[in-house]
Amino acid sequence: MKAIMYHYVREDVETLPHFKHLHIDDFEQQLDFFGKEYGFVKKEEFLASFKTGMVPEGVVLTFDDGVADHYKFVYPALKKRNLWGIFYVPTKNFSGQILDVHRIHLLLGGFDAEVLTNSLNKLVTLEMLTDIGRKEFTGDTYKSQSNSEATLAFKRTLNYTIGYEYRSQILDTLMFDFFGPDKKFHDFYASPEMLREMALNDMIIGSHSRNHFVMSKLSEAEQSDEIKGSFLELEQVISDPKVKTFCYPYGGFHSFNETTEKILTEQGCLFSFNVEARDISNEDILGRPQALPRYDCNAFPFGKCRQ
Repeated sequence: MKAIMYHYVREDVETLPHFKHLHIDDFEQQLDFFGKEYGFVKKEEFLASFKTGMVPEGVVLTFDDGVADHYKFVYPALKKRNLWGIFYVPTKNFSGQILDVHRIHLLLGGFDAEVLTNSLNKLVTLEMLTDIGRKEFTGDTYKSQSNSEATLAFKRTLNYTIGYEYRSQILDTLMFDFFGPDKKFHDFYASPEMLREMALNDMIIGSHSRNHFVMSKLSEAEQSDEIKGSFLELEQVISDPKVKTFCYPYGGFHSFNETTEKILTEQGCLFSFNVEARDISNEDILGRPQALPRYDCNAFPFGKCRQ
């Protein structure tokens, strides 16, 4: 069984010329490819495998970050084919503010990465880089992506090495300097009403934490708040989430630890997705359901961002 990971699936946007996304036309072609080559796992068979330990053959589709793309483009494409998917939402999305991780994407989507990195370097001081010594945050990150050196530096600094107590303030400054004081990204996320509709039509809505932080950067108490809080907030939106599931922000074994998996198990989470490019085995389902592997969509035909 192959789980496939997607993020932005949309049409091109002229105002964000560098924004990395999978074009909706390519997404639909990839669905056709998967259907022909592997077939799709039925939702009931997938969920039953956690009881039986027997992994069915085929593809499971997952979508991270709870963006409006998923309702506008992905959801209709799946319904048209009688398919289902798992959608992972950071529940801070419901606050009306754009999360830091997505402000980073918007900045890189709108402006030259070298210009952005030069501006960032003028704002960041050494004491802000609280995790600069963690080699796994440089050696194990963004391996499956094609990024310029400037883009890598910008993303690694803001997503991994800078302390969270400094990051939002830095991004406030960058957003103001580059987009101006009046630029708002309304309707960036799927609304609670959209998610409820999707849940009522065979889609699974899962947790992607509250704030989309790297879980391994957090204390046990902070991780617990991110996980427990997100499940509670999701329950307020999806009144009867029949499946409790989680997806690690950023993904990869560097992004979570044993504490994370322990909290998820204690919370009754049925399964969680990591990012690891291999098929899901019976051993994964039975032995480590809180770290199921997933492929990035760019590992398959039609899954790469257009240049």
